[in-house]
Amino acid sequence: MVKPDRKRNRLVGYNYSREGLYFVTSCVQDKACVFGYVADGEMVLNKYGQIAETQWHWLAEQYPYVVLHVFVVMPNHVHAILEIDQGFDTDLYGKDSQMTAKERFFGNDSDRSRPVPTRKIKSISELMGVYKTTTSKLIRQAGLNNFAWQRSFHDHIIRHERAYRHIMQYILNNPALWQEDVFYQESLS
Repeated sequence: MVKPDRKRNRLVGYNYSREGLYFVTSCVQDKACVFGYVADGEMVLNKYGQIAETQWHWLAEQYPYVVLHVFVVMPNHVHAILEIDQGFDTDLYGKDSQMTAKERFFGNDSDRSRPVPTRKIKSISELMGVYKTTTSKLIRQAGLNNFAWQRSFHDHIIRHERAYRHIMQYILNNPALWQEDVFYQESLS
């Protein structure tokens, strides 16, 4: 039996553990609305949504090179901008390797000459895997025994400041535009 070709989720040849800004979206399996509901354009989190939010913050506590930007838990998915900042620790590269965030993310050829970090930096896939695994475990322990995320997640590498601002506004406005969202389903809560 021949398996059908799957659409590639990631950019071929790109190192997803490299420093940068990433827009990520992860959906609950079958787009089930388990995190709460939207009322008057605001997300109202239930206990499962609170777990999803708490674990997002835990990710940055666990991995010092992770910087969290905007994030929203929706009834059946999460959106976020996540930054990998390899300059978080001067011991990682040495004292002479400091660059500004703008240089690192929106253009400066000098980043190509930066030394390779001595510690392993998790890729976006590994970070999302940790997030989804820990969130799933805690949500199941809280009583939603059949909780699961969809198998993969969507990502977008943010390469320009204009794209960053556009995505940030999209995330911030997501609750207010819930009924127009591609993931929209009536919430049971």
